[in-house]
Amino acid sequence: MTTIEATTTDRRGQRREEKWAKILAAAWFLAQRDGLAAISLRDLAGRVELRQPSLYAYFESKLDLYDAMFADGYRQLLDVVRAHPSKTGARPALVDFVRLNVQFATDDIVRFQLLFQRTIPGFEPSTASYALALEFVAIAGDMLTAAGVSGAENLDLFSAVVAGLCDQQVANDPGGDRWVCLAGPAVEMFLADVDRRNASSATRAPKPKQPSREKQR
Repeated sequence: MTTIEATTTDRRGQRREEKWAKILAAAWFLAQRDGLAAISLRDLAGRVELRQPSLYAYFESKLDLYDAMFADGYRQLLDVVRAHPSKTGARPALVDFVRLNVQFATDDIVRFQLLFQRTIPGFEPSTASYALALEFVAIAGDMLTAAGVSGAENLDLFSAVVAGLCDQQVANDPGGDRWVCLAGPAVEMFLADVDRRNASSATRAPKPKQPSREKQR
């Protein structure tokens, strides 16, 4: 490939990426205006100055568009988590992590619905998009481990606590901070329960048997 051909290819790729970014931005706008399920491909095409059939050069179907939005939403969440300065101490950092997640949910309710609720019938994220969600779960898992919490059951319980706070915030105080402010007490209750169960398990653990002495003849 000549230098001119390579330059032309790079420019085309750059223009495509820029157009794709505009399509995603327009899709989020329409989702926030009309609701996720009500995104109109005709309206979307009009907002990015394309004919509707030309949209299929960027995605294969409406579900494919949702998949791109799902991946974009998780990239935004990962960026927020990584950019946030961590608190000193594993447990205070965990509280801050939960507070950040609840705030993220209320900052954009439509994005929260796509990422954490089954809002779109028939939609399942692709393997590549879901890998971003697993990356986020891994971050949460590492933070729990640092705070002295282990086990799949505790990870499930922690995710349920966080999801409950997010749901309550979005449903009852959208744009506010009522349940954002409850992140600390919720995490404290969760950790207290984990500590209690760990202590109880340690108490119930059978003592190792002492080796028996052979009878002396």
